[in-house]
Amino acid sequence: MLISKKIFIFARLYALTIMKKGTFIAGPCVIESAELLDTVAARLVEINGKLGTDIIFKASFDKANRTSIRSFRGPGLEKGLQMLADIKAKYGLKLLTDIHESWQAKPVGEVVDVIQIPAFLCRQTDLLVAAAQTGKVVNIKKAQFLSGQDMRYPVEKAQDSGAKEVWLTERGNIYGYNNLVVDFRNISDMLEIVPTVIMDCTHSVQRPGGAGGKTGGDRRFVPSMALAAKAFGATGWFFEVHPTPDQGLSDAANMLELDKLEGLVESLECRV
Repeated sequence: MLISKKIFIFARLYALTIMKKGTFIAGPCVIESAELLDTVAARLVEINGKLGTDIIFKASFDKANRTSIRSFRGPGLEKGLQMLADIKAKYGLKLLTDIHESWQAKPVGEVVDVIQIPAFLCRQTDLLVAAAQTGKVVNIKKAQFLSGQDMRYPVEKAQDSGAKEVWLTERGNIYGYNNLVVDFRNISDMLEIVPTVIMDCTHSVQRPGGAGGKTGGDRRFVPSMALAAKAFGATGWFFEVHPTPDQGLSDAANMLELDKLEGLVESLECRV
């Protein structure tokens, strides 16, 4: 009888464990058109239906840190938020977008579920405070010049300002010379700070400024980045995707082909 009870408890714990899903974020780097958002969102809904996932839709209304002043930045705050709101209403997907200035936090928080702090700006106190005060989830991307352990201080700023949930995202470290290196130990270090640590699998294959006035990269390594992060305990994955990434207006070399997303998500579905 005792053995049977132990088996039942073990089976119950195992069932609860495998039911736990990872956090997935996917979408085009920047809002290029309503048609692009529709194409990607419809595919995410299909994947969610097949795999039982809850992929969060991501797109930026403004890429404020492009390499060149001539690079495409997006439709801007007002038009971009309306386009994102339309996606939410039409497809029922959760939304994530990034902010670059404190004043953007309030209107963005009225539309999206997760506010993202760009890596270069993760130490900006006023930006973190404004994002936290919206009551939305705050996803802070680790700066390319910081260690995983350093991220406890941006998290403290957000939490002390009222953030109820804070995520951290790994996206590599930069040492100049148009390249990034990922130290996967950062994932383990950041898991000691917050329970949700996401691997940005597409930005981590960038070659910043390495394509003649724009960022280059190599999307071939995106699946490897994702799988390596899983081995180090990542609880979520971030993919910028596009139906024809080489024609994308931002991060073209790094974005994953949309038709490859489902297989990758299926292979990563969290069993922790």
